[in-house]
Amino acid sequence: MPSATANYRTLLRTSGAAAFFLPAAVGRLGIAMTGIGLVWLVHARTGSYAAAGLVTGGFAVADAVAGPQLGRLTDRFGQARVLPCALAAHAGAVALLLAGAVPDLVAGVLVGATLPQLSALSAARWSALLSGERAAALPTAFALEALANGVSYLAGPALVSVLGAAGHPGTGVLLAATLVVGGGLALAAQRRTMPPLTGRAERRHAGRALLRSAFLRQVALGLALGVFFGAMQVSVAAYAVGRGTPDAAALLYLAANCTNLVGGWAYGAWCHGGSPRRRQATAAACLTLTSLPLTFLDAPLAVGATLALTGLAVPVLLILTSVLTDASVPRAVLTQAFTWGNSASAAGSAGAAAVAGRVVDAGGAHGGFGVAAGAAAVMTVLAVGGLRGASPARPPKSSATAEPPAAPNPPTTDRPPRRNPV
Repeated sequence: MPSATANYRTLLRTSGAAAFFLPAAVGRLGIAMTGIGLVWLVHARTGSYAAAGLVTGGFAVADAVAGPQLGRLTDRFGQARVLPCALAAHAGAVALLLAGAVPDLVAGVLVGATLPQLSALSAARWSALLSGERAAALPTAFALEALANGVSYLAGPALVSVLGAAGHPGTGVLLAATLVVGGGLALAAQRRTMPPLTGRAERRHAGRALLRSAFLRQVALGLALGVFFGAMQVSVAAYAVGRGTPDAAALLYLAANCTNLVGGWAYGAWCHGGSPRRRQATAAACLTLTSLPLTFLDAPLAVGATLALTGLAVPVLLILTSVLTDASVPRAVLTQAFTWGNSASAAGSAGAAAVAGRVVDAGGAHGGFGVAAGAAAVMTVLAVGGLRGASPARPPKSSATAEPPAAPNPPTTDRPPRRNPV
């Protein structure tokens, strides 16, 4: 245990790493609070969950659509120029929402469209920082990112729900925006670890990589993983309510979320070497095998244990998707590539919630679990198909990329022309 934890400590001691990771983690906590904060606020105003769901849906769609565009602008102009503008627009959108100056749906869309993509910005910094001989630590860095996201989505919704239940829904939304803007500004101030900008010709050529199969496969995996998340959320709730124990849903979610954190931590701490593509295929197959029993199990203890097993595989898939995305696109479009993956997952989750809801209405919770198992099977097919493909070579990084000052003689290229993940 101590030696495994030491890997994370060593990673955060890399020059400049903690200075950008911690502000990004604070901002992501605010992002995790924003969606549920909208639910509490709009319901308090209207008394309607339908209205709250409509506004939250508009927020999610706007976030998914605008995210890659913000990523593209960031790759072109840099984090220091784009992030403060996005944060100012986000603060203005939240102010409109709290003041009731525009319809709630319009305000929700504006809040989602201006939400900064802090996880993608942080991942791009890790990729720039861990170059050359340090590239082997990149899976551990992405595991740390997955842990930060997992903790945020455990603590954030709980915190804003406590404020909403206490009769202060506006305070929850305001606190979320404060964390997003504060963490984002602190991240933008860390200029030394920002990825270097590339020329227009290089960006134009690099953009073609976003249409290649190696990258599109990772986007499709993200979409399927989002379907898995969305179907699981609906199905777990339906299972608990169907048994007459709605309070048990929280315990079932907790079982999956806790093992999710454990699985991500363990993979980042102990995983060294090997083929990311093969590991992705193995993790997807394990997720499929552990999901299938949920389509017929009925005993609460068995369902809880099975959900806990699925939680072990999910973070591994998230980490490996980031690793393979990083390896499949040039540096000039890396931030945009990460945001496309996030958007695909969000879109899959939103669509699956609606589909799984209809399936649950028709066939009960086991039908909804079947949707989740089907999504896991699709991930397995995609991942196994990726074992045959070879992603395009990434061109060498610009010599302008800054190494931490401790390095006495910065190399002319920070990373070999290609880190073939196969």
